[in-house]
Amino acid sequence: MRRKWVFPLTLLAFVAVAGAFCLWGWLNPLRSLASLRRVDGFPLYVMRYYGGYGFGDYLQQDLPDRADGLRQGLAPAWACTCFAALNPQGSLVFGRNFDWTTRAALLLFTDPPDGYASASMVDITYLGFGSGEPSWNDRQRLLRAPYLPFDGVNERGLAVGMMAVEAQPGHDPHKKTIGSLEAVRLVLDYARDVDEAVSLLQGYNIDFRDGPGLHYLLADVSGHSAVVEFVAGQMVVLRNQRPWQVSTNFSLSEVKPEGALAPCRRYNTVWSRLEVTQGRLSPSEAMDLLEEVAQTGGVSPTQWSVVYDMAGGRIRVVVGRQYERMHEFLLRMWR
Repeated sequence: MRRKWVFPLTLLAFVAVAGAFCLWGWLNPLRSLASLRRVDGFPLYVMRYYGGYGFGDYLQQDLPDRADGLRQGLAPAWACTCFAALNPQGSLVFGRNFDWTTRAALLLFTDPPDGYASASMVDITYLGFGSGEPSWNDRQRLLRAPYLPFDGVNERGLAVGMMAVEAQPGHDPHKKTIGSLEAVRLVLDYARDVDEAVSLLQGYNIDFRDGPGLHYLLADVSGHSAVVEFVAGQMVVLRNQRPWQVSTNFSLSEVKPEGALAPCRRYNTVWSRLEVTQGRLSPSEAMDLLEEVAQTGGVSPTQWSVVYDMAGGRIRVVVGRQYERMHEFLLRMWR
């Protein structure tokens, strides 16, 4: 008589296991979306992404085959400032102003199973978010946020930020192609330092067709930094010669500025300050410097200012130029 129950019990076990796998597949996305909280009326949100987001598999595809809709026509009116203050007697900080029209911002924490944990700032206007409170249906779009980092730091102390600039990237048919923001995710997830980040970027074509050209500032806790640009079909790497480096919205490899004599007020202001301090800045001094070069009018006012403490993992964020209302967060660093 017992044998009559073998098939039903086996089927029940199979259904239970399948259901568990299905539930597990939805558990991390649900936990991620449930973690979303609004910390500033600008708005600024914070979310922790649980589990992986398939970026390693995504890198195996090639851009022409994708229909991800993630970049949605980025406008060419950006004007941003990035700097790295790397004197070991200071705090090893990376500062960044993102300048554009009013945007909804997200500080995203990720910890993928195949990469490093990181924190990154995301412009979630591209995901359809504005000033209104998102519904649960709206929140589902945030599962694509890991693919849209504009700047960030990872647990190994590598920081990266991007700025709009004229760029002429080459195309190697033997390399995979990734988007300009996916390049930021690439280095945050898989690079321990500037050298590894540069090596990773050299392994891909960077596509700028859906937005402005970009260059990137990279920095790490060993005191190394580099600006990565794309000129005449070649990737150009400009490494720091001093315990600091600055980049705004002109090509350093083409203009070759001498000291604080660049065609950009923001660049000259930051360069002069870092020269005086020899790259020694505290996080609060770094935020003060970002406030000094923040843009308050025109087509690209400063949307967020962020200071990443590359050694300690502390993150300071100001949105909407409200520098009296600074938000602080912590990324647990590699031990």
